[in-house]
Amino acid sequence: MSLVTDSPVHSSSSDDFASYLDAQLGSGSTGTSGSSADDETDNESDHESERIKRRKAEKLEILEEPEGSTSREYSEQIVDSEQIVETNIKQDSCSHPGSFGGMCMRCGKSLEEKSGVTFGYIHKGLWLANDEIARLRKTDMKNLLRYKKLYLILDLDHTLLNSTSLAHISSDEEHLRGKVDSREDISKGSLFILEHMHTMTKLRPFVRTFLKEASEMFEMYIYTMGDRSYALEMAKLLDPKREYFHERVISRDDGTQRHQKGLDVVLGQESYVLILDDTEQAWTKHKDNLLLMERYHYFASSCQQFGFSCKSLSEMETDENEGDGALATVIGVLKRVHTIFFHELEDELAGRDVRQVLKTLRKEVLEGCKIIFSRVFPTHFPARQHQLWKMAEQLGATCTVDLDDSVTHVVATDAGTEKSRWAVKEKKSLVHPRWIEASYYFWKRQPEESFSVDQKASS
Repeated sequence: MSLVTDSPVHSSSSDDFASYLDAQLGSGSTGTSGSSADDETDNESDHESERIKRRKAEKLEILEEPEGSTSREYSEQIVDSEQIVETNIKQDSCSHPGSFGGMCMRCGKSLEEKSGVTFGYIHKGLWLANDEIARLRKTDMKNLLRYKKLYLILDLDHTLLNSTSLAHISSDEEHLRGKVDSREDISKGSLFILEHMHTMTKLRPFVRTFLKEASEMFEMYIYTMGDRSYALEMAKLLDPKREYFHERVISRDDGTQRHQKGLDVVLGQESYVLILDDTEQAWTKHKDNLLLMERYHYFASSCQQFGFSCKSLSEMETDENEGDGALATVIGVLKRVHTIFFHELEDELAGRDVRQVLKTLRKEVLEGCKIIFSRVFPTHFPARQHQLWKMAEQLGATCTVDLDDSVTHVVATDAGTEKSRWAVKEKKSLVHPRWIEASYYFWKRQPEESFSVDQKASS
């Protein structure tokens, strides 16, 4: 159970524990000199030791974290702060691995200037030094590898779900108000109204199956650019029994860089982390870890936000397909990555890097294709810098500006260009740019005939 006071599960035990830690840290800051008023008898010391062990066991039971997880391992260290009075660590020799409520959790000293990262989503007021973060990541990496698990960071909006303000529901979406699901048994629903937030939220098709299957391979985090209250409400909808995320819900309030997401607030080594998000720009430092998702635009406001003039899924009273939609596709990719990482690589397990697995798997999609673009890029725009060019190369295709017989695909929006006519004459594949995008999102070469360029329109 999360210890943060604004946790989605409010518990008197949790609040009492936080208060208890505050009290103990306070007494620890004044009781670390090693002196005492009276000497205790051996029996009294044994009794006190047993009391501490018993209290620690009770508090760990409250945490309800699975064995082998970073959160549990560090929560045990938080509970260990109860023993500050007994350990008598000298403040001037303490390395201050972390603090709680502004005081070192090891020696009790008040810490003002410090370098490290705040982990408020794990526990309000928790800060860890860089060396301690590195130690915890190394420890957790060993635990997870033993259980054959990796890390998976999940975005919320347009990836796992789509939300809209009640005030932005269009006239063609009014029918949704009569179709919302009860929150008495969240696990059976997918469309919800959160009156206190003036919000309607639609879970993406297949999301519950996705989370269940992904949890068997990954320790999962939520990471959203929404605020903390929104993140926790969405976590309730996705994980009503708190089986998957526990306290691992990161919001923009927890990040260290404005308008950016980073793995510095994740207690997992970067070489074992996969990220699922619809926005590449949010992860400028971790693009090699990213599986870019096709955006889920269920509501009209979502389409408008990204400049689409077409009707939304809700306005058309339809939705993504459960069996072959975006999440159903990506869970297959995750399973393949997991299998390769643990069962097909020959180097030592601790030296493996999931980013290399992802890169290799992606390059298989358009392997053997040689692509030339025709009037796809703006005039004077460097072709090699265009997103489509980069996507094609990441998928294993060779891109060129020279037209010759080795070219297999001409990518264009107009069948009347010189290169397009050449493709038709030479019986090469003439495809729309969406062919590359679809292959990228679905991790599979898409049928060229499904993305042909309309030749009649150009004649």
